[in-house]
Amino acid sequence: MRKLWRIALGVMIGLGWMASPVVWADQTPTTAPAQAEAVQSPFLRFVDEGAAGGMLESGEVTLVNAEGVSVDLIAAIHIGETSYYQELNRHFQDFDAVLYEMVMPKGMRPLAPGAGGDSSVAQLQRFLKDVLGLDYQLDVIDYRPANFIHADMDTETFEQLQRQRGESFASLMLQGLMRALADPPPQVDAQAEDLLDLLTRPDLDRQIKLVLARQLGDIERMAGGLDGPDGSVILTERNKAAMKVFEETLKQGHRHIAIFYGAAHMPDLQKRVEAMGFKPVNTQWRLAWDLHIRADQPSGVERLLDKAMQTLDEE
Repeated sequence: MRKLWRIALGVMIGLGWMASPVVWADQTPTTAPAQAEAVQSPFLRFVDEGAAGGMLESGEVTLVNAEGVSVDLIAAIHIGETSYYQELNRHFQDFDAVLYEMVMPKGMRPLAPGAGGDSSVAQLQRFLKDVLGLDYQLDVIDYRPANFIHADMDTETFEQLQRQRGESFASLMLQGLMRALADPPPQVDAQAEDLLDLLTRPDLDRQIKLVLARQLGDIERMAGGLDGPDGSVILTERNKAAMKVFEETLKQGHRHIAIFYGAAHMPDLQKRVEAMGFKPVNTQWRLAWDLHIRADQPSGVERLLDKAMQTLDEE
């Protein structure tokens, strides 16, 4: 049973990261360290509160250079609470320029939230957000404000580079799955739950998300799993494209810049920004997934029994 959970987690983790680059709460960020045990990363962490559940949070690292120019690396989780994206929409108004990721055709401007993203990957993201009871980034984030600057590849260049490298979403997803099977994260054996145990706990929806969130906390390990010795198009080459736009934005005189990219991109982006003379001065966290267990919500067993009773009543 544990092996089956490991395979399922590998698939879900792989799908989550592969889905990032496609045209695809009211809460206040906190700079205080988490009070509960956390899997620590500068850009993504799972705060474990034991039987009470926990939180999946995304990070924002502020870096400043000698001239006082600042850049905030704002990590994105592509499926999250609606309030998470609403707070980001408000936060983006504070910047001179917001550099964003989105692989899209040349000359295309982002549509209104929820208006686009009919690709197979976007459909998969929407399927996953429905399964997890969350929202989808492209359905809430507004990319139309004047301070938003596209800092990613166009679709044609992206697909051309992938063909040259023999890279595809399917091959990278399979690579991630194989790595998960051959070298699972150290938490899996210690934290993987037997199916019966999981089904008897309250709030099945959040119990399932907890299993996944525990694995998503190890962002740097997963990013390394996507990149080979020469990097990848999906991460390395797109980060290079983002940095070119960042350099141009600096030349234009902007002094308060945000780079809004998927969390898996951020460790490499931070190294590139620091190489330009920027130093980290602050990290703040945002609640992306609320995983506190709701005692009044049914367990899997209760759901099965309720469904069985409904079936008997109908007969």
